[in-house]
Amino acid sequence: MRRGKLRIYLGSAPGVGKTYAMLSEAHRRIERGTDCVVGFVEHHHRPRTEVMLHGLEMIPRREIAYRDSTFTEMDVEALLARGPAVALVDELAHTNVPGSRNAKRWQDVEELLRAGIDVVTTVNIQHLESLGDVVEAITGVRQRETVPDEVVRRADQIELVDMSPQALRRRMAHGNIYKPDRVDAALSNYFRPGNLTALRELALLWVADRVDEYLQEYRGEHDIRSTWQARERIVVGLTGGPEGRTLIRRAARLAEKGAGGEVLAVYIAASDGLSSASPKELAVQRTLVEDLGGTFHHVIGDDVAHALLEFARGVNATQIVLGVSRRRPWQYVFGRGVSATVAVESGPDLDVHMVTHDAAARGRRSLPVARGARLGRSRLIWGWLTGVVGPALLTLLLHEVVPELGLANDMLLFLTFTVAAALLGGLLPALASAAFGSLLLNYFFTPPLYRLTISDPRNIVAISIFVGVAVSVASVVDLAARRTHQAARLRAESEILSFLAGSVLRGENSLEALLERLRETFSMQSVTLLERADEVAPWTAAACVGNHPVSRPEDADVDMPIGENMALALSGRVLPAEDRRVLGAFAAQAAVVLDRQRLVDEAGRARELAEGNRIRTALLAAVSHDLRTPLAGIKASVTSLRSDDVEWSEDDKAELLEGIEEGADRLAALIGNLLDMSRLNTGVVVPLIRETDLDEVVPMALGGVPDDSVELDIPETLPMVAVDRGLLERVVANIVENAVKYSPHGQPVHVSASSLRDRVELRVVDRGPGVPDEAKDRIFEPFQRHGDAPRGAGVGLGLAVARGFTEAIGGTLTAEDTPGGGLTMVLTLPPAADTPSPTPELPASAVT
Repeated sequence: MRRGKLRIYLGSAPGVGKTYAMLSEAHRRIERGTDCVVGFVEHHHRPRTEVMLHGLEMIPRREIAYRDSTFTEMDVEALLARGPAVALVDELAHTNVPGSRNAKRWQDVEELLRAGIDVVTTVNIQHLESLGDVVEAITGVRQRETVPDEVVRRADQIELVDMSPQALRRRMAHGNIYKPDRVDAALSNYFRPGNLTALRELALLWVADRVDEYLQEYRGEHDIRSTWQARERIVVGLTGGPEGRTLIRRAARLAEKGAGGEVLAVYIAASDGLSSASPKELAVQRTLVEDLGGTFHHVIGDDVAHALLEFARGVNATQIVLGVSRRRPWQYVFGRGVSATVAVESGPDLDVHMVTHDAAARGRRSLPVARGARLGRSRLIWGWLTGVVGPALLTLLLHEVVPELGLANDMLLFLTFTVAAALLGGLLPALASAAFGSLLLNYFFTPPLYRLTISDPRNIVAISIFVGVAVSVASVVDLAARRTHQAARLRAESEILSFLAGSVLRGENSLEALLERLRETFSMQSVTLLERADEVAPWTAAACVGNHPVSRPEDADVDMPIGENMALALSGRVLPAEDRRVLGAFAAQAAVVLDRQRLVDEAGRARELAEGNRIRTALLAAVSHDLRTPLAGIKASVTSLRSDDVEWSEDDKAELLEGIEEGADRLAALIGNLLDMSRLNTGVVVPLIRETDLDEVVPMALGGVPDDSVELDIPETLPMVAVDRGLLERVVANIVENAVKYSPHGQPVHVSASSLRDRVELRVVDRGPGVPDEAKDRIFEPFQRHGDAPRGAGVGLGLAVARGFTEAIGGTLTAEDTPGGGLTMVLTLPPAADTPSPTPELPASAVT
């Protein structure tokens, strides 16, 4: 069975007309004879949208009971049984009611597509999963209902339903989107012009990227190599030299001249990995291009010009920016260079910009290579011995023992020692062996003997060939040794840089760990990261590891500046110049980690200040209303009792006095919670942990609730718990009072305790309205009232104080759903250390 096709109407915000456009398409398809039905469409009581439903076949919705309410969802089974050609399914990101066939509506749509049914659906840009954080930063609202980006990207067609922010706000003001009582709030919050403009930009950019993907797929399928200048894409060719920054800035200015311009910086590295640019300079250029809104790419290719052109054509680039060659004039005899080759072979579709810079025509600088350490001391000694002593001993042997061996054989034997010297000691011992051997051959074995002259021209050719072969072999061996050493060093550097890159991706913020890794890498005695406020201020140590750290860069064996007011100081030994490139990468990473640590600290302090401000604001609101209400009641009752104008009966006086007493009790409870919350926020709660029996504490905590409102089940066999008795009593009292407050009349709260392995649990079970999963943690925050609790019900501190005291005594307090409806508070307490834990038994309430 073929898979159905998915068409999505994408909008930037509610009300832009996605559902209306989908219904209009349905009418057009029906007019063409297509079997089209409505699987689920929500018109939100918008008259024009509701009218568009007339004349369309609608599949009846499925009714689902959940938490004493009935909800309607799309009936996937009925839709599959009906088997239409096209189904309309609104709100792709919708979360289905528990008990539905699938958890998400996009999963319902996937079933329809697998059944061969084409689906037309709608979704807003803020519901895409990858944009959740961006949308929250713009609007301040976290979208709970999201759809994976891949689901939307797999759509066969995506159509943007666009509307300007001004037009959308006019629709809102005319009542075409929300009901009149919600218009003002929507216009002043979510539907602000700035929010709508940002969301519209997100939608346009997302669709533009998707269109670009379609274009790349089409070009790949049809093998189109020419450039289609749909938008300006500027490729910057980097060599790792200092001119790269100039090229990147020039490309950024070119991109700004056209709408939607992109900058792609690319560095072409040789496939053997033996020649590369400075990692530090490439890191700086990568940061620069990313700061300017571009992207950095690392490409492998032996032919730099060909690889650069292939990359540019592959990304559908329109322009290439290159620097003028750093070759010296005489070097052009070996070829025209990369810049000239790219300019000649770019063709008519690619514009090539040649940018002058300070390093032009000044020559290239290759990576330094440590020549002395590439073979080792012992090999060098053996190479010199073989190259110098070996020919002398061979001469003595040939002259005294086998003098008639022949000149050709003599040369081959001398060449053997030259090759051996090259294999052991490299170039210099081999050259010395070739020169010394040629002199010995000429003096002892070439006529006229014992003279440094040669009479036979053929002998001159033979000795010349001998010297040439010796020098060639020595050069090859020396080159191989240098390449091996260079490859080993670059491999070590790549491993170090890979570690640094991995630490960035993993978000590691330990500056000391990074400096310790640096100390171990270079075998240093100490490493110190120094900084100062300005150029005249003294240096201070931001972090240091090792013994005897230095306090100034001047006192260090090696110092690496990081900007103007920061430096990395190392003591222990002097590093060679070739190691400073990796040291520069470590220094840059250390500065980034230090900045990240400080940003994290500042964010933490900002969160603390924001939380403190929020609590103070809520406290003022609570004092201004919840405390004034009982005070006003007490004041009115006292004024009435003192009035001489009215003769009060005994019943009236008793009622007024009862009102005064209730108001005073409410004030005492509110002030007690406020003081407790203040103690928790300031961290002055110091629990006195002692062994305590729950059956002694829990009954004492129920004094503030009616006698018939709680059912108590505390077994006498429970182990003792290690808690603060006073704090535990306050915790239980607050939990039970909250449960009684929300329990229906005639439904008592059930309080039971049990021992489970290494903990003791106290469960407070009510049959009230319950709390949704997403609000279970929020009810423990200060000044929170769930649902429609009246303002007089308290300031919302009871559960916050209960959790704070619970954590202070080493326990936990969580909320769970009660089977059959309601909320269960689970208080977990640690048992006393010397109390044996009985065999775990589940209480009747847990089994139920």
